[in-house]
Amino acid sequence: MRLADKVAIVTGGASGIGKAIVRRFFDEGARVVVADRDSVAAEALAKGLGAGAFSVPLDVVQQESIDNLVTTVTQRAGGIDILVNCAAIYALTPVTEVSREQWSKLFSINVDGTFFTLQAVAKQMIKQGRGGKIINLASQAGRRGERLGAVYCATKAAVISLTQSAGLALIEHGINVNAIAPGIIDTPMWDVVDQEFARIENLAIGEKKRQVSQAIPFGRMGRPEEVTGCAVFLASEDSDYVIAQTYGVDGGNWMA
Repeated sequence: MRLADKVAIVTGGASGIGKAIVRRFFDEGARVVVADRDSVAAEALAKGLGAGAFSVPLDVVQQESIDNLVTTVTQRAGGIDILVNCAAIYALTPVTEVSREQWSKLFSINVDGTFFTLQAVAKQMIKQGRGGKIINLASQAGRRGERLGAVYCATKAAVISLTQSAGLALIEHGINVNAIAPGIIDTPMWDVVDQEFARIENLAIGEKKRQVSQAIPFGRMGRPEEVTGCAVFLASEDSDYVIAQTYGVDGGNWMA
């Protein structure tokens, strides 16, 4: 119960890594808010957990939606102690075929959405005067380039950078900002990625997952649940002296 009596928001919390973090935070005693644009899945997850969890619809590209999230959670739960920015999308496109529309869409969700959700929650935390923990989901892709993932890599590099800046700016208010850079995690998103690789590289479905699994030093893809331990650490008092860092959780796949 390392997060007992804490109020935690997880954006993108209805699936993948976000969903695993929601469940782990709930088990650790937090009152968890599942914030997702898939409001049906978010509500089902919250109801399945029971008392102590609720959902709020969230579209991170709409400032009104972000502001409504902060207002609703503050009114229902009495404040916000933890934010996990997990909402993101992926695209697999050759550099010469990236459109301005695709570029703008990924940056709007992965970077703008992360920053302006962080900003809105930080303002509320400052008003409360009790500090807080903000965790951004970056990626190993933010530490390197990828032949077919230029835009996604750029967005996650931006998340790492804004984590550093926000961490330095907000610690004077007792707000720790850090990030997690997952490696190749077996989520529904990676099923889509595998299909895209199959289309672009003329592979059988599942072949890319097999290839990347063999290349990971640990010997396999990660599971969403294996990211949650780092999230609990960064959300708890154990990380009070940790500021502006990005932790790799990737089975040894990339060294920072």
